[in-house]
Amino acid sequence: MLEQALVVLAEAGGTAVVQAAGTDTWTGLRQAVARWFGRGDDEREQDELERLDQTAGALEVAGATAAERVRIRQEATWQARIESLLENLDPAERARAAEDLRALLAQHTGQGSASSGQGGLAVSGSMNMHTDGGSVGVGVWNGDLHIDRPQVPDPSQG
Repeated sequence: MLEQALVVLAEAGGTAVVQAAGTDTWTGLRQAVARWFGRGDDEREQDELERLDQTAGALEVAGATAAERVRIRQEATWQARIESLLENLDPAERARAAEDLRALLAQHTGQGSASSGQGGLAVSGSMNMHTDGGSVGVGVWNGDLHIDRPQVPDPSQG
């Protein structure tokens, strides 16, 4: 079983694959992801290129009513594939592979990105969270967290 940080990394990888399909960043990300999975094995890299093309094709032909379902399924599929690869590596190889994947995602997905699913939001980069009117903001952070003091309410607000 993977530690939570690696599960989040795998999720980010799955999301990146799906979000890049059909965009200008697809070619570079597609090649980098296939190389990452191939780990020096040209045949395996070619197999991954074919899987990536199948993903892009499935997303392209999905009709308006099925698009979200296909996107979610493809993200989950790639997340599971990444998790499986990481789980099957020894600890030293896993750490290297995770660092390689982080670098790959940073290079091919830009400085920051956001994705949302049912009941959640994943952000790569900076995010400002603002609440008012008695609401509460809740999140799970992996990395630095800076919290500013909230403004003191005006006495007339109770």
